[in-house]
Amino acid sequence: MTQDITTIGYGFYWDDLKLGFKFKTIGRTITQADLVNFVNISWLNEELFANAHAREGMAIRGRPVPAALVYAYAEGLLTPSMQHTGLAFLNAEIDVKGPTLVDDTIHVECEVIELRKASSGHRGHARTLNKIINQHGETVIEYNPLRMMKLRPEAV
Repeated sequence: MTQDITTIGYGFYWDDLKLGFKFKTIGRTITQADLVNFVNISWLNEELFANAHAREGMAIRGRPVPAALVYAYAEGLLTPSMQHTGLAFLNAEIDVKGPTLVDDTIHVECEVIELRKASSGHRGHARTLNKIINQHGETVIEYNPLRMMKLRPEAV
């Protein structure tokens, strides 16, 4: 019976992608608990993130979260798109466009901007332009990861 069952949860194979293909993730609200846990585990204990009360001299009003947390959550939101098919994260430039605050909800919008087969023939490289967007439609981070991905088994 197991042979007749299709497994779901696989991401895109390299050869499923085309230049200009766009997709987006579901949303994720960043909570106070997320901020506290990330600051504690990463030791990014800068007052901007760790002091909830002495805010009058801070450049950002509200409770900002580290861009590293926002980026990490974006990559987590993208995991279904590369589950079992992503092989390596090779490179990216990251541009923080604006702050993300506690209780902001983010999602990621992606566009395939580069595709090339790897020399081995069993995998390819794909670069996307990823925009992390908050609930107001503002892009808070933009980055362009280059990933190594599997080709479909029947394409090899």
